Amino acid sequence: MSDTPASAGRTVTGIDPRGPRFAAYITAVLLLVVVFLGLTGLPTLRGTLTFVPRGVVVDADEWAIVHASLAERATAPSFLLLLVVALLFLWSVLSPRTAPWGVLYRRVVQPRLAPPTELEDPRPPRFAQGVGLFVTTVGLVLHLVGVPWALPVAAALAFVAAFLNAVFGLCLGCQLYLLLQRFGIVGRAATV
Repeated sequence: MSDTPASAGRTVTGIDPRGPRFAAYITAVLLLVVVFLGLTGLPTLRGTLTFVPRGVVVDADEWAIVHASLAERATAPSFLLLLVVALLFLWSVLSPRTAPWGVLYRRVVQPRLAPPTELEDPRPPRFAQGVGLFVTTVGLVLHLVGVPWALPVAAALAFVAAFLNAVFGLCLGCQLYLLLQRFGIVGRAATV
């Protein structure tokens, strides 16, 4: 994730493509934990509740999140961890050079690897972080509003994208960026 020369004669700016993939590994693990917490916690709980301080008894056919207070929704472990992930996405969009996973990669992992054979344009991975931010933010907002399953579904969608990038090198957000670029919606058209 640093600007490095591709050859001694000319300088090419770009990022090491292994950096975003490294970040995707960590993000995928965090999102998998969010999905697990969401599937076993308040976002998907149905039936009678005994932890609601207002004494509301939830019928077996109702979602617990609908009767939970805003404070209960905001302190659910799945919400808090997804909020951390969303803030990390935001950090990666606003300041990719200082984002924690990028710094960790550049300082700890990259020095132990051979130099990259090619560099990539930093715009598609940054756009992908923005897509991750959007998906997780939608899940967080819908969870706070009281929509059942919104949080684990949003986390699962983000997990699939992070998993594909980490394991197979397929960055869905990057592909979306390139598609939007082809139609002239974002970025400059590629020169041939």
